[in-house]
Amino acid sequence: MSDYLVTGIELAYLTAAALFIVGLKQLGSPATARQGNVIAGVGMLIAIVATLLDRSILNYETIFAGIVIGSLIGAITAEKVEMTAMPQMVGIFNGVGGAASALVSVGEFWRLLNFTGTVPLDATIIAILGVLIGGVTFTGSVMAFAKLQELVTGAPITFPLQQPFNLLLLLGFLVGSGYLIFDPTNLTIFLVLVGISLVLGVMFVLPIGGADMPVVVSLLNSFSGLAASAAGFILANNMLIVAGALVGASGIILTEIMCKAMNRSLTNVLFSAFGSDGTPMAGATGAQQDKVVRSVDAEEGAMMLGYARSVVVVPGYGMAVAQAQHGVRELAAQLEKMGVEVKYAIHPVAGRMPGHMNVLLAEANVPYTQLYDMDDINPDFDRTDVALIIGANDVVNPAARHDKSSPIYGMPILDVDKAQHTIVIKRSMRTGFAGVDNELFYKDKTLMLFGSAQDVVAQLVSQVKDLSN
Repeated sequence: MSDYLVTGIELAYLTAAALFIVGLKQLGSPATARQGNVIAGVGMLIAIVATLLDRSILNYETIFAGIVIGSLIGAITAEKVEMTAMPQMVGIFNGVGGAASALVSVGEFWRLLNFTGTVPLDATIIAILGVLIGGVTFTGSVMAFAKLQELVTGAPITFPLQQPFNLLLLLGFLVGSGYLIFDPTNLTIFLVLVGISLVLGVMFVLPIGGADMPVVVSLLNSFSGLAASAAGFILANNMLIVAGALVGASGIILTEIMCKAMNRSLTNVLFSAFGSDGTPMAGATGAQQDKVVRSVDAEEGAMMLGYARSVVVVPGYGMAVAQAQHGVRELAAQLEKMGVEVKYAIHPVAGRMPGHMNVLLAEANVPYTQLYDMDDINPDFDRTDVALIIGANDVVNPAARHDKSSPIYGMPILDVDKAQHTIVIKRSMRTGFAGVDNELFYKDKTLMLFGSAQDVVAQLVSQVKDLSN
């Protein structure tokens, strides 16, 4: 290989790394996220082309066939998967990334063993790390997908002596790793480590409840980056190391942000078995039969919205399930025609993954300038005439501010109870993922509008149109 080609490849890698960083930066804002994806994608294309030129490729046809098949699967999936299932798709993509990295580690270990009869110490250690992180990422992501898709209950799944069992698995992996370091020719031990890593991934996610899935998805994303970085080390590919490190670092930063938004530590999220399937937990704010709920119909709700000066829409997972985002956008447009100021309040952990609500509203062409983060919108609720809550629950529960017995105590929430009036669109009085009764529903200023979010919002649009005529 000529010096000019080597220099060109290194410059291509440097360019790709710079584009990754710029892309990640732009992903931090909904207004620039799409452009950031494109920039990062161009960087990845440059990195792939440079790698194909750098390596001694034996069969380009097989590689291109894989690229075509993978591209078709990705394009069809992106087109067919509903926006409500986006968290599941992200989870599966994390798992595929982890599986690919684990397979690279297995393949390289196997290749070295077959060609040289042994595996160098550094390659053995990296292969062990790649298998551990990649295996845990793969099966953990599959389990997260199953919980999000409701193929498995979203409630924490626990059994007696679960933590000691997990500890024994981890201890077995460490013992096997130590043995393999001293005897890297033992392929059986290596395959056993692969199996243990896969079981660890399942056991890692099994006891985590649905309320914490956004944090789990973010953490597994970080793991997939670390696994890719380990694969880069074993392949001696600088670009893969840099790309994996960027994904791993950004994923762990996002995980920390999500934990702060829930006022919980990462260890608490992973090991407290927090979250349920809607059955009230200890710390609920009392018996529902002792409280008064005030309800309205769509006509009354439309009158309150139509004659308001300012309305803040608070979307939640209920809006996603009902696919009501387009109706919400139409409702906002009708209100704006009547001179009502409309804003959207986005809680960091609303939905099933980081940025879930932003993605849904962007799909409905809601202007980015109307989307406000929790810290930015909370001071405005005192001056808001109507807070319209669509499918959100735990993120608007005032108990988080004062009820020390509540599991969500201390979690930052949207201060919707400070608005002049609050309308809550909900199917029923069922609790949210935290399993905690929401005291907001019983306040004097709160009115419940029961029904599917899509149907109720459509009724509100119709009633508001009648008001404007």
